[in-house]
Amino acid sequence: KFIFGGRVIFGPDARSVPLTVLLILVPVVLFCVFVARHLLHEFSPHNAGYAILVVPILFTIYVFILLSFTSARDPGIVPRNSHPPEEDLRYETTVSADGRQTPCVQIPRTKEVIVNGTTVRVKYCDTCMLYRPPRCSHCSICNNCVERFDHHCPWVGQCIGLRNYRYFFMFVSSATLLCVYVFSMSAFYINIIMEHQRGTVWMAMRESPWAVALMIYCFIALWFVGGLTGFHSYLIGTNQTTYENFRYRPNSRTVAYNRGCANNFMEVFCTKVKPSRNNFRAFVEEEPPRVVTLPTIVTNINKRSAEAEDEIGSRRQKVEDDLDIGDDLMNLSQRCNPAEASNDQPHQTLDIDQLALGVADRAATIRTETRHGSWGRRSGSWDIAADVANSNVRES
Repeated sequence: KFIFGGRVIFGPDARSVPLTVLLILVPVVLFCVFVARHLLHEFSPHNAGYAILVVPILFTIYVFILLSFTSARDPGIVPRNSHPPEEDLRYETTVSADGRQTPCVQIPRTKEVIVNGTTVRVKYCDTCMLYRPPRCSHCSICNNCVERFDHHCPWVGQCIGLRNYRYFFMFVSSATLLCVYVFSMSAFYINIIMEHQRGTVWMAMRESPWAVALMIYCFIALWFVGGLTGFHSYLIGTNQTTYENFRYRPNSRTVAYNRGCANNFMEVFCTKVKPSRNNFRAFVEEEPPRVVTLPTIVTNINKRSAEAEDEIGSRRQKVEDDLDIGDDLMNLSQRCNPAEASNDQPHQTLDIDQLALGVADRAATIRTETRHGSWGRRSGSWDIAADVANSNVRES
C-alpha cells in the first residue's frame, strides 16, 4: 500500500500499525498523567523530577520513528521478471502413448551458487519468475520475494528483510527498555506512597490503581518484546534469520554467512543500508515484443506436429462425410450378392456426390478410387464389391 505517491510503502496488512501505535501510546499517556506527574518534586534539586516526565515522552517519539522506518519502507523487495530467464530454459520433448513427440520448455527448479566459498542452493520462484538470491524467500502475505527474508511481522504490517531488519531490532529493543522504565517508575511510585502514608503495599496499591495496572501491563509486554529482543540478539550473533532458524535443522544449516559474533553485529548495525531495487514513483515502461527462437529440433518437431494435425483433420472431415452416407452404403451392401464378390479384388473407397436434391427423389452418383491399405479401421469406411461400386444407384 502506497502513500504520498510512492514515498511511503506499507504491507498489505497495514491496518495493524494503528493498533501497535495505541498499544505504545496509551500506556505512556497514562503513566505521564497518573504516575510521573506525582514524581516531579520528589528528587533534589527540586526540578530534577521533570526528567521522569520528559524521558518517556522522548523515548516514545524515538520508538515511533523506528516503527515508521520498519513498517513504511521497502524491506528489500526483489523486482519481478516479466518472463522467465532465457539462459536457463531447457527445451525437451515428451513422447505420448501413441508415439507423438510434443516439445516443452522447462526451467530447473534449483541452481547452485558459491557464497564465501560454500555452495548454496537457490530456488526458482514461479510467481516472480526469477532465481531467488541467497537468503531470499517469497512472502506469502506480501506476495513478494524479499532479500534476507526474516519473517513477516503482523504488528508492523510489513516484511522484515534486508533493508529494515536493523530498525526492527532497534524498535523491539527500545520498546523493551520503555516497558522496563514504566514498570520501574510505577513500582517506585508505589514505594513512595508507602513511605509517605506509612502503610502497607495493599494500601499503596489502593491509593494508585493506575500504577498497578501499568506494572501488570508492562510485565506482560516484557514477555513478548523482551523475548523477541533476546531471540534476535542470538540470531544476529550467529548471523541467522528467523526463517532459517525454523526452516533448517542445526546439522544441515548453512554456515556460509557466519563471520564471527563481532563481525555479525557489525554487519547488521554498522553497514550502509542498500538502496531499494524498486522505483515505485517511476512510470511504467512498456517492453518491446519479444521473439523467442526455439532450437532447430524443436522447430522441426513443431512442423511435423502441424502436418500430422492437418492430416488428422482431413481424415476427420472425410469420416464425417462417410458417416452422412452410411445408410445408403449399408443398403447397397445388403442388395449386393455375396457370391459375386471376390476376395482377391482390391479394397475401394466410395465417395457420393449429390448432384441434385428433389422433393420426391434424391440421386447419387458413386465413383471409385483404388486404395491399397487397411482402410475401414480408423476412417469408418466400408468394403463393397467392385461390381456394386461401379453401378449407378437411384434411390426413391
